[in-house]
Amino acid sequence: MSSHIVDGPLFTYGGLVVLDGAGLGVADVVRLADGTARPVPGPEGLRRAEEAWDAARRIAATGRVYGRSTGVGANRTEDVPTEAAAGHGLRLLRSHAGGIGDELPARQVRAMLAVRANQILAGGAGLRPSVVTALCEALESGAYPVVNEFGSVGTGDLAGLAQLGLALAGEHPWRGAGAPAPQPLDNNDALALISSNALTLGQAALALHELRGLIEATQVVAALSLLAVDGSHEAYAAPVHAARPHPGSVETARRMRVLIGADDRPTPPLGRIQDPYGFRCLPQIHGPAHDAADALERALNVEINAAAENPLISAEDLAAYHHGGFYQAQLALALDHFRLSLTQVARLSTSRLSTLNEPAYTRLRPFLADQEAASSGVMILEYAASAALGDLRAFSAPASLGHAVLSRGVEEQASFASLAARQTLRVCSAYRLVVGCELVAAVRALAQRDLRPESGLPIADALSLAESVLNPDPADRPLTDDVRIAAGLLDRFTEVWRGAGAG
Repeated sequence: MSSHIVDGPLFTYGGLVVLDGAGLGVADVVRLADGTARPVPGPEGLRRAEEAWDAARRIAATGRVYGRSTGVGANRTEDVPTEAAAGHGLRLLRSHAGGIGDELPARQVRAMLAVRANQILAGGAGLRPSVVTALCEALESGAYPVVNEFGSVGTGDLAGLAQLGLALAGEHPWRGAGAPAPQPLDNNDALALISSNALTLGQAALALHELRGLIEATQVVAALSLLAVDGSHEAYAAPVHAARPHPGSVETARRMRVLIGADDRPTPPLGRIQDPYGFRCLPQIHGPAHDAADALERALNVEINAAAENPLISAEDLAAYHHGGFYQAQLALALDHFRLSLTQVARLSTSRLSTLNEPAYTRLRPFLADQEAASSGVMILEYAASAALGDLRAFSAPASLGHAVLSRGVEEQASFASLAARQTLRVCSAYRLVVGCELVAAVRALAQRDLRPESGLPIADALSLAESVLNPDPADRPLTDDVRIAAGLLDRFTEVWRGAGAG
């Protein structure tokens, strides 16, 4: 990666991301979607794309190839006459560019462009290589095509990518300045472009990146809450997790020891025997969420760099292989698993919030209220956090349970990975608010008890950061802004958690 700065028309770039069809990662997709890096096609990827493009035209000229010399779906048995082949591609794009619903935000569409450009360079699409150049030009300029929300069931983002195809051909609108010059797309390009789940993958990458960071930040907030209630360190003891060595739980416990300055074998507390589940079971609940995030990232790393187009064009064999590699069961299941694990983490945050409201644990007034009679303090935060948690539960319903029979029964199954990706994006805001509520309460409890972490501990930095932006007034007042500020602060807390990784 280059470290020099490249100024583009809309973005300031902090380096390059090489698209090679082999090594693009989730973080790279996020940087390209955010416009903080510039895409550069790698020479090996371009070579593969050129060879596949040449092979695809030779194969289509001598035999029947799905979508190139035939119709698609239930029309796969209908041949396209040679004299109509040139217009077949545009007709296919026009017919499939029927996405509905709201326009997607620029960031999600840009993630799609990045993924699709990289996949083409894997060398199985047989799509003209100039499309990669056009996609990179759009990523650099900030232009992006209008793409509507609905049009995929997890067997290819057909509608969204067809809208991209028509935009590349000059028949569909772009947003922003610097749209690439129109491309001469034909029957050898149309299906090759839209036979991909690039939109779903881009959305999933954005969601994973944000939510992984929020899970990390949640542990920092939990560490502050632990201090506020004189919590025990025993639940994070190394022998406990060596005896039941799930990777995520072991690492969660280790980082908690670093965050709070606990020994590997801490001395039992003099007070209560054990804490509520919100503290005692944190490694057992955060750990699976980290493991699920790792599993999702592994699946994404495969798919982002996959030549999954149907048919797969093999330049080596000079063959077109018809297959079901576009079917996203692996991704749908990984996304569903991740959301379910995330909801448990958020639910644990609401448990700690309830504990912070209990005088038996804080030695303070109920709901961390001030000294006025019958003050409600942060009582409302329990209601607000539970309401936001309701959204998380709703969005955690497994999308992979969906079913569809389409195209006259020829396509009789659907993964609904596209729905799973949208649901995962949608939990981000609600999750932030749940943990923001806990942070507001933890900081207030620490202030009222005049407790501070030992200097030099990671959570000391986190508390100082929170205190610098949160309103310290304990009087009864609306807490909307407090939670909004705390929720926005969580990205900075991620840095604290990652810093503890070297401890």
